[in-house]
Amino acid sequence: MRFMQRSLMGLFLLALTVGLLTLAAGSLRSTLQERWADTPSGRPARERVFAVNVLPALSQTIAPKIETFGEIRSRRTLDLRAPSGGLIVEIAENFVEGGQIVKGQLLLRLDPVNAQSALDVALTDTSESAAELIEAKAALLLANDEVAAARAQADLRKAAHERQQNLLSRGVGTEAAVETAALALASANQAILGKRQSQAQANARINRAKTATARQEIRLNEARRKLADTEVYAEFDGILSTVSLVSGGLVSPNEKLARLIDPSAIEVAFRVSNSQFSRLVAANGGKAAGDVTVRLQFLGADIQAKGQIERVSAEVGDGQTGRQIFARLPVDVAASFRPGDFVAVEVQEPPLESVAVLPATAVDSAGVVLVLGDNDRLEELKITVLRKQGDLVIVRGRGLFDREVVEARSPLLGAGIKVKPLRKDGAAIPTGPVMIELSDERRARLIAAVEGAKRLPKDVKAQILTRLKKDKVPEEMVNRIEARMGG
Repeated sequence: MRFMQRSLMGLFLLALTVGLLTLAAGSLRSTLQERWADTPSGRPARERVFAVNVLPALSQTIAPKIETFGEIRSRRTLDLRAPSGGLIVEIAENFVEGGQIVKGQLLLRLDPVNAQSALDVALTDTSESAAELIEAKAALLLANDEVAAARAQADLRKAAHERQQNLLSRGVGTEAAVETAALALASANQAILGKRQSQAQANARINRAKTATARQEIRLNEARRKLADTEVYAEFDGILSTVSLVSGGLVSPNEKLARLIDPSAIEVAFRVSNSQFSRLVAANGGKAAGDVTVRLQFLGADIQAKGQIERVSAEVGDGQTGRQIFARLPVDVAASFRPGDFVAVEVQEPPLESVAVLPATAVDSAGVVLVLGDNDRLEELKITVLRKQGDLVIVRGRGLFDREVVEARSPLLGAGIKVKPLRKDGAAIPTGPVMIELSDERRARLIAAVEGAKRLPKDVKAQILTRLKKDKVPEEMVNRIEARMGG
């Protein structure tokens, strides 16, 4: 009985083991079938190669330009205003919008009747004042003569008084005669005081006449000025603008009649950023200076002119940034521009040495470019962007020169990707040999192959060994050695 139980238990365990093995075999088979089904039956995938445009980064000296916009202005502008009010009786034929004016030309004349009448009255008053002054001077001469005559009479009375006193002292004269002589002397002295008072009045009359004459001279000059204000003359050669009057019209004092602009004194006003202004100042010893090129598009053609920076605005201005600079244009090109023209301005900066010019599309926001490396694989290179010139950038970076740079970056391109370089016809390509870095094992193998070559001359062998010991080795030389090695 015990034997049967053990036999049945053994059979049960055997069946269970076989079932588990069968289940494991089925699971393994299904797994293998799924893996075989996922594995493609075709040829293995090849690495994708992208075609890119490349251009060489050549070291050169570039003079950057600051590109901005400005406005043409005139350095000599005069507002023509009416000095006085009145009726316009005469106006120049070319006193119109855009009229050419010559220096000293009569532009307009106001009605001079009132001013002429005031001048005639002032002349009459001046003549009367002059006559009064002459009369006062003559009265002063008479007063002086009267004073002199009174003094002479007083001297006679004094002598008579002294004689009567002398006679009285000798007992010949009388006291009554002495008193009479004393009274006559006192009367003579009193007469002198009266004549001196008349003399002082004559002097005061002269002073009053002189003051009145000076006042009349002032009125006469004012009358002449008012008469001269009825005529307006041009102070310099120029062109009229904003003309706002007609012949026969009435104007009020200080009313604006027109604007006279000198077309030969032309300048351009433009604004640059603070960093651009600091570069201009630093390059010219603390003073803003440099050449500017002004360009105006006119009927499909560009009108260009050269100028020189002359001065900088004293203040920034409300709501403005940067610095406003004024550049003067030569007289020979001033006829092509008019005040108010909106022009493009280029300011020449000092040249930068050892820089390269690349398209702006070749540099990313982090200042990295893609360069062509070994086996046409791309490498990333960090550079410094010095200037932006439209669609180009001026850059500088270590190891950049004489390398081929990808012209336009793309999200599909990156370091390590194999590309097919496309070079433009006539584009400059680095003429130097392509240099590569060698591993220690590869370098030792190449050195051993060169040292074992018995047909190489000693000087040539020494030269090749010297090149192989450097950090970078010409790729063409490495390929030739490995081809002779059979590797």
